[in-house]
Amino acid sequence: MEQTYQYAWIIPFLPLPVPMLIGLGLLLFPTATKSLRRMWAFQSVLLLSIVMIFSLNLSIQQINSSSVYQYVWSWIINNDFSLEFGYLIDPLTSIMSILITTVGIMVLIYSDNYMSHDHGYLRFFAYMSFFSTSMLGLVTSSNLIQIYIFWELVGMCSYLLIGFWFTRPVAAKACQKAFVTNRVGDFGLLLGILGFYWITGSFEFRDLFQIFNNLISNNEVNSVFVTLCAVLLFAGAIAKSAQFPLHVWLPDAMEGPTPISALIHAATMVAAGIFLVARLMPLFIVIPHIMNFISFIGIITVFFGATLALAQKDIKRGLAYSTMSQLGYMMLALGMGSYRSALFHLITHAYSKALLFLGSGSVIHSMETLVGYCPKKSQNMVLMGGLKKHVPITKNSFLLGTLSLCGIPPLACFWSKDEILNDSWLYSPIFAIIAWSTAGFTAFYMCRIYLLTFEGHLNVHFQNYSGKRNTPLYSISLWGKEGSKISNKNLNFCLVTLLKMNKNGRPSFFSNKVYKMDENGRNLIQPFLSIPNFSNTKTSLYPYESDNTMLFPILILILFTLFVGFLGIPFNQDVDILSKWLTPSINLLHQSSNNSIDWYEFCKDAVFSVSIACFGIYIAFFLYKPVYSSFQNLDLINSVVKMGPKRIFSDKIKNAIYDWSYNRGYIDAFYGTFFTAGVRKLAEFTHFFDRRIIDGIPNGVGFMSFFVAEVIKSVGGGRISSYLFFYFSYVSIFLLIYYFLIL
Repeated sequence: MEQTYQYAWIIPFLPLPVPMLIGLGLLLFPTATKSLRRMWAFQSVLLLSIVMIFSLNLSIQQINSSSVYQYVWSWIINNDFSLEFGYLIDPLTSIMSILITTVGIMVLIYSDNYMSHDHGYLRFFAYMSFFSTSMLGLVTSSNLIQIYIFWELVGMCSYLLIGFWFTRPVAAKACQKAFVTNRVGDFGLLLGILGFYWITGSFEFRDLFQIFNNLISNNEVNSVFVTLCAVLLFAGAIAKSAQFPLHVWLPDAMEGPTPISALIHAATMVAAGIFLVARLMPLFIVIPHIMNFISFIGIITVFFGATLALAQKDIKRGLAYSTMSQLGYMMLALGMGSYRSALFHLITHAYSKALLFLGSGSVIHSMETLVGYCPKKSQNMVLMGGLKKHVPITKNSFLLGTLSLCGIPPLACFWSKDEILNDSWLYSPIFAIIAWSTAGFTAFYMCRIYLLTFEGHLNVHFQNYSGKRNTPLYSISLWGKEGSKISNKNLNFCLVTLLKMNKNGRPSFFSNKVYKMDENGRNLIQPFLSIPNFSNTKTSLYPYESDNTMLFPILILILFTLFVGFLGIPFNQDVDILSKWLTPSINLLHQSSNNSIDWYEFCKDAVFSVSIACFGIYIAFFLYKPVYSSFQNLDLINSVVKMGPKRIFSDKIKNAIYDWSYNRGYIDAFYGTFFTAGVRKLAEFTHFFDRRIIDGIPNGVGFMSFFVAEVIKSVGGGRISSYLFFYFSYVSIFLLIYYFLIL
């Protein structure tokens, strides 16, 4: 076993050869490297699979022996200063390594097909492998300096991946926004690291915790300064895990490819903030007020993320705000001291959210090449609907992920979220009320996403060539404004389709006669191209299921979503597997690892939480229940278009809820007004002050000197008598002034 731990240093470095070889191959042998591009995907999956097997082996050993292993070596030694590098293998490291590798492998397999048509295929896999290396290096770090190095590498990789399609202005702005927002938190993290080094004289976790606990117990540190340093450390986690108020980068990060969204939002970048707080929990738990501050930020993020997800039309942005809310649950649990519950929810949420994002990518992949589809955006849920007949596997997998996130038993997230909700009652009744009500919001907006995407509300269908499948042309959401806006070109095509009705007033696909689309109608349709300068030759008149290489990871993640929740259930009133796994970390926090359960209390609380989730699902179904209508005349569709979703929505809930949610809580507008515009005005003022005042004074003196010289030059005529006259005149004037004023 000791020998196995000695080779744990290879965990972060195994995926590294792939980006290095891809870069070298593109530099030296570009044609051969591009022609063998599928080989690089296989190598990425293979190397990450080796890391996964190694991580699983270490985890099994830790469960059996409850051991922690650390190995360090000196890098810089100078008098009293010593900087060491190394790796730390404990339960937190093994949990994060397994999450990163398992989700990463599924995403890589999925990406091989999803990105197969993209010209940046090799660049994509190089970024992904380097991202995995950075994240694995982060979770195996043994000190704060090492964490900060890999922390910045993770931020750099996320910048490259979010802006992967950098030719699109929206994607370029999104990656810049993510980078700048995270720099705010990273600057605070750096200051906090330096502050604790000033206090303890060490960057190593083990020494840092021991020295700091001794200083606190002896009351030898300034509590205000310590609290400030702890808040600065936590600022890094706030930005990286998209906690309020540094969450604004998260929805815009959806401009990257969908596999990136799955990886960032499931097991890598956003989980880094949760990992950092969990790693530094022995430090935070002895500082007054900091735990309350962490839980306060967590509960605000829980509620804020859920309310912002209510009215989103982009399927990926809706899932992004869902991620924000669930990360708030994890941060709330850490702030309450529920270390086990936070990590349990981190595990269950990672697999469920990866399943949802890959499912959304399957939907987007199907819609991008659809011929005959009126909307121009393949991610707008308002313009979807009725997809369950065409993508049944994706539909069923998305439904399971939705129910898991809603907290429906026996799916994964039910077990972990229920623990956090129960612990919140013991911590604060106010926090508990907010957390439980947000659970209802979660069920509502997740069910809304599912209904809008796969069920739809108001669908107009048309006949394809085979006459066997129906493709939705138009779907109206109760929450949106854009759903009612149809361009004249697309509206004409929809109306032409509606005119093709049989004598019973039904669309033509219910009759035996088949109407084929003519060339004029075909020219009205624009293919969905989310990648610039790319033309996909594979088109279809109806949505189709994704290929097997995309469905295989989804099916594997379904198994995780179904069974990973049982990992933390104490069936025998004794220590469960998860608690036994986390025993070294729990002992470090001076907490009990015995998590015995009262099944009567558990069932009573579970009934309450499931009832709230079912109530949210019922409200979503009531507002978004499928309505398939066969129009009798064109007046009906015209009235619907004129009325618009906002009119329908206003009959259900006040417009203020829609405006708050759709406008992202006005936080982006606030930052744009008071920070972006404020910085611009400050820059304009400093530019004016620099040019007119700082440069203006010497420039003015020079100009006056030039002016006086020109005047004096024009006075001189070359006559000595004139010079003598002016000389005696000046002398006389000064003598008179001296006589009358001085004497």
